[in-house]
Amino acid sequence: MKSSLLTSDHVTLILQKQMDLHYDAQDVARCDLCKVAIVESYCDFCHVNLCKPCIGEHISDDYTKHIIVPFQQRRSTPIYPKCKTHPKKSCKLQCKDCNIFLCIDCLASEQHNKEHKLSKLEEVFRQKKDHIHRDKKELKEELLPVYGEIATEITNQIANLDVDYQKFTTEMSKHRGELHREIDNVMDQREKEIDENKLKHLSILTKHLEEIKQLQSLMQESLHNLNEMEESNEVTSTIHYSSKNQEFSKLPPKVLVSMPKFIPNPIEKEELCRLIGKLTPLSTTLEERVFTAKKPSTSVRELLDEPEVLNTIKTGHEKLRSVTCLNEEEIWTSGMTADIKCFNTQGVLQKTIKTKSGEWPRDIAVHIDGAIVFSDSSTRTVYKVKNDQTEEIIRLQGWTPVNLCVTSSGDLLVTMYSDDKTQSKVVRYSGSTVKQTIQFDDDGQPLYSGNTYTKFITENRNLDICVADFRAGAVVVVNQAGKLRFRYTGPPSSTKKKPFNPWGITTDSQSRILTSDDDNHCIHVLDVNGHFLRYIDNCDLGYPTGLCVDNDDRLFVCEFHRRNVKRIRYLK
Repeated sequence: MKSSLLTSDHVTLILQKQMDLHYDAQDVARCDLCKVAIVESYCDFCHVNLCKPCIGEHISDDYTKHIIVPFQQRRSTPIYPKCKTHPKKSCKLQCKDCNIFLCIDCLASEQHNKEHKLSKLEEVFRQKKDHIHRDKKELKEELLPVYGEIATEITNQIANLDVDYQKFTTEMSKHRGELHREIDNVMDQREKEIDENKLKHLSILTKHLEEIKQLQSLMQESLHNLNEMEESNEVTSTIHYSSKNQEFSKLPPKVLVSMPKFIPNPIEKEELCRLIGKLTPLSTTLEERVFTAKKPSTSVRELLDEPEVLNTIKTGHEKLRSVTCLNEEEIWTSGMTADIKCFNTQGVLQKTIKTKSGEWPRDIAVHIDGAIVFSDSSTRTVYKVKNDQTEEIIRLQGWTPVNLCVTSSGDLLVTMYSDDKTQSKVVRYSGSTVKQTIQFDDDGQPLYSGNTYTKFITENRNLDICVADFRAGAVVVVNQAGKLRFRYTGPPSSTKKKPFNPWGITTDSQSRILTSDDDNHCIHVLDVNGHFLRYIDNCDLGYPTGLCVDNDDRLFVCEFHRRNVKRIRYLK
């Protein structure tokens, strides 16, 4: 019985706790067995809380299987899933081909294919834990601060709205005053014209009045003379009288003066708005923000005096062209056949993918989620393969996709050439959406040569986009915005016999650029600014083509005709 296993100290502790009227069972973690004592330990196998006295009871059934750790170190071992076929067993393996969990008994049975590739769940679990830790750190230390900066920027914009819009009101008030002054000036001018017309009108009427008054005076004088003559008996004056009434009957002309008129122009609303000016409408545009992850500080790694071949992977590809890797155990290769093969670093074939069209892939790349991306020029399509499912992500018209590169942000860079075979460009995709096109320099001149399917591409650690342009005999490097940084056309003085025709290209943790020179059977190593550092030409390379570098700066080089990938150490 459980009580028989309790020590006297344990019983005393239980009684003390039961007598405590203020005891709150929710204040701290308690033992899952006795439900009373404060937890001190944890079983990482059964996943239960234990106090010190209860440990002995818990492990009494089989002490070898239990994993007792301090409570602070709980859940330090993985909780493996129970096997569906063998419920008493835990699954510690995963079949890569079936994507299922397996226990030891499953492997011993005849139900599972012995040739399938297996991975240890502990290793996968640790890798995912590392990934989770990196994501958590990136989210906390990089992404959240960036969003905080964005929120602060918008908050400041909101706070400044009153000030910004008051500027508009002030400008309009100033313009209003100017318009009023101009209107007042015009109206004053019109009033002055009215006064001038009034004076002219008065002068005309006054002159006419004076003329009438003069005639009136003459008629009064004539009337007086007639009165005298009428009363006079003098014959002479009377006989010589001559009438003037005929003259006076001719009335003076009537002076008609037309009054000036004020004819206001009709107020046209549109014309008035034009005179006043207009306010451009509020517009909203979306400017893409590009998150640039902070690069971990890396120690300077110098070049080896004599690079060395670590091992050779025999791929069996006909005319081997491309190699790419996400980690050291998955080296993907392709040539001029429909097969895309995956090897581990020891050269053991892990998996084979076939192109959907049956044509050879122009290039391959590995996505950050482990999916394989390849271009098919025969269908003008870029495909993505994950969990054995092939998905079309880009289909072009008028252009043919060639070489590929997955960037640190998860975008896809694609080189392509036009149907008329006169133009080439680099296009950045987010999923299936075009984000950026790189084709011309600031002077409108093409950055890349015309039709050629040998324009391998990669992204440097400083986010430069590096293209090995075979036909142009140059490495063309632009920055993240697509502005030309430099062209490398070979070292200042060459010891090689044939012209520089770069094929594959890759970059390392030091932002060095490595490009293969197939006709001269060597690799050119450049610094981040395109300055030649050295050749790698001591490793018996036969027509090197595609290149890639793994996380430890090991260089993988395709040999076109030999069908091999050589793994080379070139850094100290």
